[in-house]
Amino acid sequence: MKKLIVAFLMAMATSTTMAGGGGVHLDKANVDLTDQASLQRGAKLFVNYCQGCHSLQFQRYQRMADDIGLTYEEVQKNLMFAGGKIADHMTSSLDVQAAGNWFGTAPPDLSVITRARGVDWIYTYLRSFYADEKRPFGVNNRVFPDVGMPHVMAELQGVQKAKFSGEGSHKVFEGFELAKAGSMSAEEFDGAMRDLTAFLTYVGEPIQVKRQSMGLYVILFLLVFTVLAYLMKKEYWKDVH
Repeated sequence: MKKLIVAFLMAMATSTTMAGGGGVHLDKANVDLTDQASLQRGAKLFVNYCQGCHSLQFQRYQRMADDIGLTYEEVQKNLMFAGGKIADHMTSSLDVQAAGNWFGTAPPDLSVITRARGVDWIYTYLRSFYADEKRPFGVNNRVFPDVGMPHVMAELQGVQKAKFSGEGSHKVFEGFELAKAGSMSAEEFDGAMRDLTAFLTYVGEPIQVKRQSMGLYVILFLLVFTVLAYLMKKEYWKDVH
């Protein structure tokens, strides 16, 4: 039993480390799921830069339109480049086997990626690509070392270099410096990645905002019910000595 408890605690510590980025500092995303304009911008970024490889197999275009304030016509015109029906799932047309040959492994579905990795992890990851000539696609990632993904948003962010001090196991990351400018400023790119992170967070739990608003009413009901139950109990037991 003691060994089982120790193993459980070690597993919990490992999972916590992975969720927290393995010791890497994670920036706060501060996403706002009630900001429909942000979710709409995030959806546009996903379709233009991510959906070529990654799917959202549990998300339908129709549900997305209803939730983030878009009409079906707007979605079909601006976010469904390959055509299809509004009730279709948001899947990629990329061949899985071919993708495995190109990238070493097939790109994962991102339906619940923020729930698996964490919102801050995704936000930091998207902004942490840097030039690395030793990697197949010429880039690495501070949060996900030796990632097998190209920096698909380099045209927006530009190319940044990572600054390290020390050598080998004593190498310490000191920050990024921009080597080549992109079409966005650093502030604009951070905002865009916050929008994309917000959209992926919404996809991970589309009912989250409604659930949280309902939770307030449930708590209020329970408080009122507790008071009424207490008063009823006093009334029933007032003559019992």
